[in-house]
Amino acid sequence: MSDRADVELPGDWEDDDQPEPGRRRGRRGALIALGVVVALVLGVGLVIGNYLHGLQSSYEKRTVVQITRGASDGERPDQIDGSGRNYLLLGSDKRSEEDAASEGVSGQRSDVMMLVHVSDDGKSAYIMSFPRDLYVDVPGHGKDRINSALAYGGVGLAVTTVENYVGVPIDHVSLIDFEGIQGLVDTLGGIDVEIPVSFEAGGHQYTKGVQTLNGEEALTFVRQRKQFADGDFQRNRNQQAVLKGIATKLISADTLSDPRKLASTVDSISPFLTTDDGLSAQAMVELGLSMRSIRSSDLYFLSVPHGGPTTTSGGASVVATDEGKMDTLRDALRTDDMGTYYAQNAGTY
Repeated sequence: MSDRADVELPGDWEDDDQPEPGRRRGRRGALIALGVVVALVLGVGLVIGNYLHGLQSSYEKRTVVQITRGASDGERPDQIDGSGRNYLLLGSDKRSEEDAASEGVSGQRSDVMMLVHVSDDGKSAYIMSFPRDLYVDVPGHGKDRINSALAYGGVGLAVTTVENYVGVPIDHVSLIDFEGIQGLVDTLGGIDVEIPVSFEAGGHQYTKGVQTLNGEEALTFVRQRKQFADGDFQRNRNQQAVLKGIATKLISADTLSDPRKLASTVDSISPFLTTDDGLSAQAMVELGLSMRSIRSSDLYFLSVPHGGPTTTSGGASVVATDEGKMDTLRDALRTDDMGTYYAQNAGTY
């Protein structure tokens, strides 16, 4: 068999050139080496392909919903080029039937509601918490607590309610059951969380300062509010502290460089996750690539503006809105100027 049976040799190497024996051996050796490299690359590509396929299969265990607007929901805010991207994160603590009946609704209420604004350059993210009792317009249901939207109309109505309130479109949404948070934290090997005050809850001791929490401890921590002077407002800050701990661990080199840990992380959270149908595995990969330079120091946590506790005409305890200050936030979101907004408002609420 000739040297040219399996590969196309360079055009300047003809059979009648009669190169020196040493030169021919050198070229043949180079071709063999090239073949080995190609085989290795194809082999690695196959492994990576199988790995990504496994990740996608794990991710597909999530629940997928379609986000639509009804006739009474109003127009969706316009998408503005160069204004960054907005994501809605929801966390739901499932109620017993008795608890749900006492609150006048069925289904779940979103005990965690955060708007994540990723800057257009992908270098920073701003995570804003909504007080769960914030009194806003819920399309089709009049004025009510913002967390009731999930119970009334599922993820779709929660997205519509937030879009109408903040004045910018939501690109994607994800809802996680609180049980999924516990599994996620355990898969990551625990997370470091800033504890605001020392207290005991659920048989766990929390000590002021940075404390490493396992999944059960983290889940108990984000549920607490009665131990704090400002109740739900501190609980929002605690939820942000846990999210920061999770994000720090997720984007650490130890996690991203460990395929098994990354796969286990996706596998542990997917059964507890609901996303819009547009947040596919490919979209998640593209999102990850676009945010690959973000580190924990590039995550900025704050609350949306709000007033104080108040009572409705029906006697319900709610949190008032602050439309004037919300207009400032809406403008910052539309113009992708959250850096300035954060510098002026961090720690205000």
